[in-house]
Amino acid sequence: MAELKIAGITKRFGALQVIHGVDCDIADGEFVSIMGPSGAGKSTLLHILGMHDSEWTGDYVFGGQPVHRMGAKERAALHKQHIGFVFQSYHLLDHLTVYENLDVPLSYRDIKKSDRDSMVCDILDRFAIVGKKDLYPNQLSGGQQQLVAVARAVIANPKVILADEPTGNLHSSQGREIMELFRKLNQGGTTIIQVTHSETNATYGNRVIELKDGWVQQ
Repeated sequence: MAELKIAGITKRFGALQVIHGVDCDIADGEFVSIMGPSGAGKSTLLHILGMHDSEWTGDYVFGGQPVHRMGAKERAALHKQHIGFVFQSYHLLDHLTVYENLDVPLSYRDIKKSDRDSMVCDILDRFAIVGKKDLYPNQLSGGQQQLVAVARAVIANPKVILADEPTGNLHSSQGREIMELFRKLNQGGTTIIQVTHSETNATYGNRVIELKDGWVQQ
């Protein structure tokens, strides 16, 4: 169960308030798009949901657990256990090969090395990137880097995938490939929340949350 509930979420950067008392429920298995103009607070809200940001006020319940009452270690553990994050700029580790990048999220968990190796090999095969496993990120195209980034996000079977403009740096055909991949993952039961400017990408989901100036538009 990975239902997300937030109530009265407010975020400030100094005197500037960028999120204004946002309320929203996201059901287990939904595919939700957060949309709105630049500066609306979309990525800020996504990073709060992803537990990357702890400097906010309000209530946040993830799968029945009160995130707003947790300390930093508890939040980090919950994130690592249940959430996969896909960044617009890939965020692969340049000094690690594709294989090693994919192993990183597994290394945070209590998984034997032999089982980790098996999981990495499975995901390389599933994403058709076996031939890239010994390459470094700077030897890959943008589309290939994003494919690896998505593979890294899903390798540990997270309950929720959060994606921040996941096709923003890709050609349209590469973008479609990523979105079709998200669709399949969602059909398999993974909750997906994406920030996007793309009306086309939003059609892959079942609901849109519209933000403007840090407010949810009804």
